[in-house]
Amino acid sequence: MKKSICLYFQVHQPNRLRLYRFFDIGKDSHYYDDFANRTILRRVAQKCYLPMNALLLELIEANKGAFKVAFSISGSVLEQFDRYAPEVIESFRKLAQTGSVEFLSETYYHSLASLASPIEFKNQVLKHKAAIEHYFGVTPKAFRNTELIYSDAIGEMVYDMGFKTMLTEGARHVLGWKSPNYLYANSINPKLRLLLRNYKLSDAVTLNFVNNSLTTESFVEKLKECNEEVVNIFANYETFGENYDASTGIIDFMKYLPEAIFNNTDFEYAKPIEMLDKLQTMSIFDAPIPLSSMGEERDLSLWMGNDLQDDALQTLYSCANKVKRSKDEDVIRDWNALQDANNFYNLCTKYGSNSPYDYYINFMNILTDFRERING
Repeated sequence: MKKSICLYFQVHQPNRLRLYRFFDIGKDSHYYDDFANRTILRRVAQKCYLPMNALLLELIEANKGAFKVAFSISGSVLEQFDRYAPEVIESFRKLAQTGSVEFLSETYYHSLASLASPIEFKNQVLKHKAAIEHYFGVTPKAFRNTELIYSDAIGEMVYDMGFKTMLTEGARHVLGWKSPNYLYANSINPKLRLLLRNYKLSDAVTLNFVNNSLTTESFVEKLKECNEEVVNIFANYETFGENYDASTGIIDFMKYLPEAIFNNTDFEYAKPIEMLDKLQTMSIFDAPIPLSSMGEERDLSLWMGNDLQDDALQTLYSCANKVKRSKDEDVIRDWNALQDANNFYNLCTKYGSNSPYDYYINFMNILTDFRERING
């Protein structure tokens, strides 16, 4: 039996917030930087989404369907595609029609709801599932949480929502000596199978493409060192053309990768859902404490843990009950958009990120106005 490589891309753009001053509270409840959102979305569409989708379609057709990929596309970015770049939706539809592309389920708003509100988590997953069915005519069967956030309890919730496969991080502090290149199982409900991100190979592309002078040939050599059953390469789609400009060779890297893998390795491309039938479970993946794919620690500290993040998160989710009783569509839309994990990432103080304290003041001004709306 051939070994498998699962290639998955995350596609997301947040609704960026405008500068919202104290004196705007109670006077102006439009929170978004529409110009920045449109400009960035259009730029990334031209540099990444459209050329990469065209390339992937070409690779699928050239390899008669043997080249396969998976996408996790947030509801937030789908709405922005509709608004600013509908041609991107059409390009994803063409990929869906090949049968070689799997669309994963996730939280609609790229949120931290799995950590903050089980009810909201389920609602967002169901909404996202319906959106994928609407846009692409397929029903997602595998699940990927925001930033690959996972714990035993989250996995149990995911299985209870009808998913039998979930993608997460092959975190060293959980795996220990074991390899991420096998199929694992949730420790509470072993019927949920887990595909773990190979962080070394994934990061070689997403974080160190230029620094390591990565080429198709050198990547294939790294891949050939993997003697286990499945290698999962998970990457932000914006890596290709946006985070790394096409002039770096990143898109050409993807163009020639399938041929190099088919000709020089015993790997074949596979969709995540296909691993259920192909592989047996290696062992239990025991993660009582939530993990993620981000940061050196692979924990939640990029979104939670400091006073700014915790206060903002608690304040936002304290509004949940009143929002659910609201009939105001604008209120519901704003609460959903404000849940984006990027808002809490921007409050992280670990790495000297840009002005988390200024972002906190801005975000809390917005939440103050929002709370006045739902209390009024």
